[in-house]
Amino acid sequence: MQRAAVRKGIQIEQISIAWMVVEAGVALWAGLQAHSIVLIAFGADSIIELIAGFVLLWRLGLEARGASLERVQRAERSAAWIVGGALFLLAVYILVSAGHALWTHSGADASLPGLGLSLASGLLMPFLASAKKRIGAEIGSQALKADGACSIVCAYMAWTVLAGVLLTAWFGWWWADSVAALALVYFVIKEGLEAIREAQGKEDT
Repeated sequence: MQRAAVRKGIQIEQISIAWMVVEAGVALWAGLQAHSIVLIAFGADSIIELIAGFVLLWRLGLEARGASLERVQRAERSAAWIVGGALFLLAVYILVSAGHALWTHSGADASLPGLGLSLASGLLMPFLASAKKRIGAEIGSQALKADGACSIVCAYMAWTVLAGVLLTAWFGWWWADSVAALALVYFVIKEGLEAIREAQGKEDT
């Protein structure tokens, strides 16, 4: 029963990683094309989540093979420090870039690929989050449940990105992209703090 649940966890994590590859690629490409800070930040966050997903997939794979989790937990903590630090750097990038764009009155172009991506991600991520939390509870994996929480944050970010893209496309508000990017800072720092707490071995609250 336990191994079957772990295999389900591996499958849902593989789906999540595949989507993160698409999400990161499309968001970065669309962001560069449209000069959109919010899309570039969304793509960068997807890359960070992709790294965390690979670490978690490796951990689940070892558990499926019956290996000891002691060294995997050490690796998880190391990865959590890396992910946490990268997220804080991303928050700094958003603050500096968005602040500069607002200061210079630089706006982003409308982006149809960004619109489609954020809508698809906003619909898919809650489903993945629910599956990760359910399976994480079945196998007693705090890491998988925490990853499910990150997927919910990703959904919030997607809807924020969608709002910024729509306001730019519909009304031509040059500042909408930067304001939406600044709204992402809350979610990025929240993820960063959770990663640091995991690295310190503290319970996720």
